[in-house]
Amino acid sequence: MPAAPLTVRLDPSDNVVVARLDILPGTTLPGEGVTVAHHLPAGHKVATRPIAEGEPIRKYGQIIGFATRPIAPGEHVHVHNCGLHDFARDYAIGSEVKPTAFLPEAERPSFMGYVRDNGKVGTRNYLGVLSTVNCSATVCKLVAERFPRALLERFSNVDGVVAITHATGCGMADRGEGFATLQRTLWGFAGHPNFAGVLLIGLGCEVNQIDFLMEAYGLEPGPWFRTMTMQETGGTAKTVERAIGALAEMLPHAAEARRRPVSVSELALALQCGGSDGYSGITANPALGHCADLLVRCGGTAILSETPEIYGAEHLLTRRAVDRKVGERLLERIRWWEHYTASNGGEMNNNPSPGNKAGGLTTILEKSLGAAAKGGTTNLTGVYHYAEPIATRGFVFMDSPGYDPCSVTGQVASGANIVAFTTGRGSCFGFKPVPSIKIATNTPMYQRMIDDMDLNAGTIVDGEETIEEVGRRIFDLLIRVASGERSKSEALGVGDHEFVPWQIGAVM
Repeated sequence: MPAAPLTVRLDPSDNVVVARLDILPGTTLPGEGVTVAHHLPAGHKVATRPIAEGEPIRKYGQIIGFATRPIAPGEHVHVHNCGLHDFARDYAIGSEVKPTAFLPEAERPSFMGYVRDNGKVGTRNYLGVLSTVNCSATVCKLVAERFPRALLERFSNVDGVVAITHATGCGMADRGEGFATLQRTLWGFAGHPNFAGVLLIGLGCEVNQIDFLMEAYGLEPGPWFRTMTMQETGGTAKTVERAIGALAEMLPHAAEARRRPVSVSELALALQCGGSDGYSGITANPALGHCADLLVRCGGTAILSETPEIYGAEHLLTRRAVDRKVGERLLERIRWWEHYTASNGGEMNNNPSPGNKAGGLTTILEKSLGAAAKGGTTNLTGVYHYAEPIATRGFVFMDSPGYDPCSVTGQVASGANIVAFTTGRGSCFGFKPVPSIKIATNTPMYQRMIDDMDLNAGTIVDGEETIEEVGRRIFDLLIRVASGERSKSEALGVGDHEFVPWQIGAVM
């Protein structure tokens, strides 16, 4: 196999290329006709032609920023000479919609899933203990920690007891957007198919009352969905004891569940990235996008989120919107975020993070263009609020912050039963009760953190595989993990602390 080139050109119209590895000063770039002026770290950009002050800097064939001073060919392009200002974008809603090449049902692969009584399909079989408020969080954690291991071992078909706790639920208004968001999130977890049974525990006097939640979503107590409050039960010790007893009664029912072949169309995949670098938009993200295309063509669902991290690339999604209503709903979410950040003294361009910049990402536009690649190429069929139940199949968008645990919390509440998480810097992430696979963007990090990474997409920039080949490997891995194979994060026990509902509004 011929040696991989020193740099990666992503589009003929680009005036920068990306270093595939560390490049020393004085190195001439084959095919570009320029000599590197300074040390160029792997994943960073170098100019291939003169760029005048104020001229757009292009990567992926898109504008990622503007030169803040003249840039010479061979010069490193980064935060010292690339800035950002507003410019017009053509949203062209629906202009790139095309028929989806669905695979005939008889040809679609299957996975081994848990089919619940309501028809939903799980990829794991847990018992859940959910807190309504921070005040009952410790009790929920104690229940999970003290649940008899010997009893669990008698029911090997049950994956365990998971405590879902958080730091809100009181000191908030009992109406409005923040309250509704928290209730949607808890309702989504209470009914998630990865739980065979759920126990909801409150303190008793909090704003987020159990009765309010059950009335709002028509929930009914039963043998596999129970509730209690610490104040009625008699305090911490008595609640822990009673809760353990309630879960022990649920165990035999949970153990009756058996995996059976189910169409891959029942997978709802949360698309996530964190700790991104200059390779994210070149390797792992587009490969995950190809995997998302494969899933959509099999009738499944792929959920893109993190609204601040598609900011500046939203025009690529609106062009794929199946109708004007879907496109306008995405733009409404963008406008909401602009107002939300401004009212809190921030701005949407307050990104990338220091780690992203160290990895080669310069502006939010550059980061967003790479992040949006996770969404593949199929039509955008729906746009949803945070934790809103997803009612359409295909490629959809769910509004959320860019903070990974918070974003995944909303995706799982919306119905995701598996997570694919790309990372360039090396995010260590899991999310019980839903399995999460981690995909490395570059080979050095994959080798360094191999105990945490499930798959290496760095082979793309190494010249060993194509985006499509890695995308197919991700798809095949998803099916195996959905069928019960443990991901690296599950093997390590990661995932007990990532439930982070989005807090909107004043804390009072």
